[in-house]
Amino acid sequence: MPAYKKPRLRHIDIKQFRESLRRNAGQSVLEKSPLKVKRENGEYFVVLSAEEWESEQATMEVLNDTELVRQIGVALGVHAAEKSKRRSSAGRGRSK
Repeated sequence: MPAYKKPRLRHIDIKQFRESLRRNAGQSVLEKSPLKVKRENGEYFVVLSAEEWESEQATMEVLNDTELVRQIGVALGVHAAEKSKRRSSAGRGRSK
């Protein structure tokens, strides 16, 4: 399983966003990187691909399911214990 790589969050102001809407939206989709845009009033909005938005929604569904989060925690504990056992048993078989 590949490690999670946090997307780079680009920042621009609304004037730059308006001047090159097509390029900025396309770049967010291609690079799977969100774009944070600052409005004239100082508020922000974020542009991201539909694929990234759907992924975020799926993650939130998992995190809001307390039973599933508990099961993941148990599985991680079992995995860590098994990994530790393999390391300790592999160390015993080595000659010094």
